[in-house]
Amino acid sequence: MMVFEKLQQIIVDELGVSKDEVTLEADLNDDLGADSLDAVELIMAIEDEFDLSVSDDVAQELKTVQNIVDYIEAQK
Repeated sequence: MMVFEKLQQIIVDELGVSKDEVTLEADLNDDLGADSLDAVELIMAIEDEFDLSVSDDVAQELKTVQNIVDYIEAQK
């Protein structure tokens, strides 16, 4: 499964949005309605799923789904 597909499912599960809303261009806050607590839970789910650690500084830079995909792929 591609990184995007896994991430898409995590976002659907964590934010309760529809799969159609989770595009690479989607902004976590503006388009998907994530608040700061959602963002923290999302990062934790991503860390678990992809077995990586995301610093607070990096987490604040991850604004769009594409940003997250790029970050995960860069960690492999």
